[in-house]
Amino acid sequence: MADKLVMMLLTISPETPHLCGTPFFQAASAAAMDVEVEIYFASSAVRLLRKGVADSIYPSDNRIKSVYQFMQDAADLGVKFYACGGALDANGVTDADLIPECTGVAGGASYISRVMDDDWRAISY
Repeated sequence: MADKLVMMLLTISPETPHLCGTPFFQAASAAAMDVEVEIYFASSAVRLLRKGVADSIYPSDNRIKSVYQFMQDAADLGVKFYACGGALDANGVTDADLIPECTGVAGGASYISRVMDDDWRAISY
C-alpha cells in the first residue's frame, strides 16, 4: 500500500461550503493511517487559507463543525497545506492573510512532481 497522498483542491471554494469538508476529513483519515499527506490549494480554493474564511463556513446545515475545524483536524495529524502562488495573487491573498496551518507556497511543478512519483497517490477535488 502506498504511504503518500497528494491532493489538489481545484473546484472547491468558499462559495461551495458543502463540498469543503470531505477533502479535509479524508486527509485526516489518511494521516491517521500513517499516510504522508500534502494538499495543494489552487484557483479559488486558495481563499480557504485566508484567515477568517474557512471558520465562517460549514459543510452541512447542522453547523456542528466549520470547514476550518476540519482543516485543523487534518493539520494536527501532520497534513501539509500548500498555496499556489499564482492563485494567491489572483485572489488577492497575501502571506500575512494566511492561516497558521498553511505550510507554504508551492506551485504546479511541486504538485506534478508528486503525481508523477510512483510512491505517491493523487486525488483531486
